[in-house]
Amino acid sequence: MNKSSAVRFSLLICSVFFLGACTTVSNWFKDEEEIEIRQLPEITQSFSTEVVWDTDVGDGVENYFSRLSPAIGNGKIFAADREGTIVALSPEDGDEIWEIDISMPSKESSIGNMYGLFAGRVSAKISGGITLAGSSLYVGSENGEVIAINQEDGEILWRTNVPSEVVAAPAVDSNVVVVNTVAGILLGLDAKTGEVKWQNESDVPPLTLRGISAPAAANGGAIVGLASGRLQVSILDSGLTAWEQVIAKPAGATELERIVDIDSKPLVFGGTVYVVSYGGSLSAVELRTGQPVWTREYASFRDVSIFGNRLFVTDNNSTVYAIDRRNGVELWSNSSLRRRNLTGATPVGEYVVVGDKFGFLHWFTQDEGEYVSRMEVGDDDEDEGIYISPVYQSGLLVVQTRDGEINLISTPE
Repeated sequence: MNKSSAVRFSLLICSVFFLGACTTVSNWFKDEEEIEIRQLPEITQSFSTEVVWDTDVGDGVENYFSRLSPAIGNGKIFAADREGTIVALSPEDGDEIWEIDISMPSKESSIGNMYGLFAGRVSAKISGGITLAGSSLYVGSENGEVIAINQEDGEILWRTNVPSEVVAAPAVDSNVVVVNTVAGILLGLDAKTGEVKWQNESDVPPLTLRGISAPAAANGGAIVGLASGRLQVSILDSGLTAWEQVIAKPAGATELERIVDIDSKPLVFGGTVYVVSYGGSLSAVELRTGQPVWTREYASFRDVSIFGNRLFVTDNNSTVYAIDRRNGVELWSNSSLRRRNLTGATPVGEYVVVGDKFGFLHWFTQDEGEYVSRMEVGDDDEDEGIYISPVYQSGLLVVQTRDGEINLISTPE
């Protein structure tokens, strides 16, 4: 090897060593950051809660994007997994009342079964739901289907194909099922037959978040947040747009900076719509006229919740806020769990509870935002974490983890 080749070889070795060292340092910093996020602050437990019972529903949503949430009603707890399993459970002990599979046989499976060879199913990809209304439940799928099911026995009442993916829960009012799709198409379906009654299209920016706003239906209107940062109300019977209001305006030099999606479900209360955008605006808007009542700077893709005169918001950095719904004044904030990917806050009695990506539930007082209790539901594993807000209704607190575990949690006395 001549001198020039030796120098080049030495430089190559040094470069490889340097790049390896950089990678090691980078991974070292990443590990340190992960350790820091996993470290929970010390608290004095004001009370303890426990898992009353738990049961598994398929494989859950695994690592896919999904806001698939349990629902409580008519003396049952309903839950589903992404593949297509839907169950009704007894609130007393979690025993199964009925189970159905809404996935479809694959073409290969149909051919193979003629010869008794193999069986297979095509994933239903349930991502939108569960929504209860009357005696039915409704779910939507990434396959572009909306499905109605009898709550009593799990019988499929109808299946309707729609033009795009349904990744948010439908809304139901006045015999109309309102469905929002990834393509920006809002549809109204007949709740009894699944027939498409109307559709309303809106523009979708070049770059948006994966999620979409779940629609709300109230007072003869279909209310939905748009990827353009607007709030839209359509007439429930016809789908005609009644009004639109800008909630967040795009700003910045890049498409990434200009994302202003409204991915949260509009909250309708007392003639006012409360809505928050990923781009950084929380607004109260008059339902009848579309006129803003107040606007504050909060950024979130989680649903806003309410109890009395308090709104509860979990922002993009996992800070939890309480805000006076009448004037938008911030009452308290708690940032002790930043970067743990907290869910939306669910009011439970005198407290609000949130889940995190590591499978913990955390409790804060509604009055002051004091962090007073926590419990582990999963196994401190992101694959078994809590991505969707806990559900509280009829005195029952239900939590679903990513891997499909349904938990009934005791509540403070």
